[in-house]
Amino acid sequence: MAFITILNFPNFTLEEKNELGKTWSREEWAYARMGDMFTSRVPASLRKEAGQANADAENYIANYNIMMGHLLNDKGQKLFPEDMVLLTHWNLRDEIKSNYANPTNGLEKQEMICRVLEHIVQGTIPQAVINNPAYEWAPASNRTWENGKEVTLEAENNRRYEHILAHFKAMKKVDAYEPQQPSGIIRNFEGGMEILPREIEDLFINLVSSPQVKQASKLIQKKLKRKLRPYDIWYDGFKSRSTISEDELSTKTRSNYPTPEAFEADMPRMLEALGFSKEDATFLASKIRVEGARGSGHAWGASGRWQNSLLRTRIGKEGMDYKGYNIAVHEFGHNVEQTIDLYHIDHYTLNGVPNTGFTEALAFVFQKRDLQLLGYDQQVDDNTTLDIFWGLYEIMGVSLVDMYMWQWLYAHPDATANELKDATVAIAKDVWNKYYYPVLGEKDSSILACYSHMVNAAMYLPNYPLGHIIEFQLEEHFAKCESKKAFADEIMRIYKLGRLTPNQWMQEAVGANVSTTPILNAVDAILKKK
Repeated sequence: MAFITILNFPNFTLEEKNELGKTWSREEWAYARMGDMFTSRVPASLRKEAGQANADAENYIANYNIMMGHLLNDKGQKLFPEDMVLLTHWNLRDEIKSNYANPTNGLEKQEMICRVLEHIVQGTIPQAVINNPAYEWAPASNRTWENGKEVTLEAENNRRYEHILAHFKAMKKVDAYEPQQPSGIIRNFEGGMEILPREIEDLFINLVSSPQVKQASKLIQKKLKRKLRPYDIWYDGFKSRSTISEDELSTKTRSNYPTPEAFEADMPRMLEALGFSKEDATFLASKIRVEGARGSGHAWGASGRWQNSLLRTRIGKEGMDYKGYNIAVHEFGHNVEQTIDLYHIDHYTLNGVPNTGFTEALAFVFQKRDLQLLGYDQQVDDNTTLDIFWGLYEIMGVSLVDMYMWQWLYAHPDATANELKDATVAIAKDVWNKYYYPVLGEKDSSILACYSHMVNAAMYLPNYPLGHIIEFQLEEHFAKCESKKAFADEIMRIYKLGRLTPNQWMQEAVGANVSTTPILNAVDAILKKK
């Protein structure tokens, strides 16, 4: 079948797809995607090795919990509940966000979490405190105690980077069997994302170096009534939920969703609340199954119409807290996309989206409406635009660090894990000093390298800012919808487009290419009113 396909369906380059695809019919696009199906012959043993490296990294990250109730400040005080356990980086980041609404000791908590994240990046975190309540740890001084007695513990050192290196080595072995895309970087961007890495880099730098960033930072500083700190890349004050206690939100989500089954049972109602017809809501929800997760959760799409997509979410003994709910709504958006463009696609080879940035876009659209689904009043307004913009500023820096790390690895294929650690920290500091230090202060922060995706999802991070860019362009388009029903109908129409190239998809969806110009212009207009 592979050879018959190769003989009858040519593989078009990205450049050819972008040019010729402007006039292709849906059937011709389906033919072109047939030509993408068999372009390499990688031995099963190498795929197995790559899979094992990824599984090991996934397991490492899934168990990377910080025992927050065992963290001490310099006075020996505990700031967090005794039983609070947060997964890095997701829950730690979200805990920083939640403390903007905490007038008592929110700032001190944020400072402490920031130090924790930097210890993780630099490998200086004591290894024994990870996922282990046996020790007390003071992140500021990096001192540790056991049963009240100070002890010296070994640092984690290179373990984080050993997983990245194992993934890289497996990737390098595959390169020899990919003649058309002979590096993991080319396969990820030109092959997977169908965007050149330089185009992605230019998009990101255009935004993070824009004058609008400094203007927005002055607005945040005014709201916070203090100088900005590195963790303010996660400033959450543009969201309406920042005025609602997280305890209140968690009480509600725990009551509503004590089990995965309870969340699954509520999915049709949530879809109807967004404007989907009862028929569409029932059908879409029927194709999604919800399961518990050890990690933060994820969405796993079906590969055929005989399967359901899976929503895996973390639910504690007391039920789903607000952090878990917020992530679950994000993953729900992924599942809805996965279902629409599989079950409603006209040609099977067009199922899916151009790249994962496009599924992230819909996940963000859903996540942004999480409070609306809980029954709170939640509007998409100027603050929403500023929130997307500030989120882009943060995740673009993280993504640039990830991209530059992989470029460094390919330039230094014989590097050790220690050399990789030093290079990654240096790259993170360099990106910070160029685009973040002038805005947020504290030179040489390494916090941009804290994302777990750098370990368990090679070069995935650029999909998030790309997703936010697309999200904004979609939200601009959705704002023209005169009702919830029209909003849901447009989601159905747009996500039936399937796996075109990114710019072709965007042209057919909203009439424009992927660009940061719309959000920069929108932010500029908003800031002039402030």
